[in-house]
Amino acid sequence: MPKLKTNRGAAKRFKRTASGGFKRAQSNKNHILTKKTTKRKRHLRAIDQVAEADVAMIRRMMPYS
Repeated sequence: MPKLKTNRGAAKRFKRTASGGFKRAQSNKNHILTKKTTKRKRHLRAIDQVAEADVAMIRRMMPYS
C-alpha cells in the first residue's frame, strides 16, 4: 500500500498533544483588529483544543502526526 500524504494546510494549523488530541490557534486575530477590544484580542492569543467531534477528521488529514 502506498504512503499516505499529509494535508499540508492541516499540518500548519494543528499540532498533536501528548494525550492524543490536537491544539489549534483561535480565529479572528488577523485583520480588522482596531474595532476589537484589547481584552478580546488578548484572549484570542490563547491556544485552544480541537473539539472531540473534529479530531477524527484531523487524524485522517495528518496520518503520521
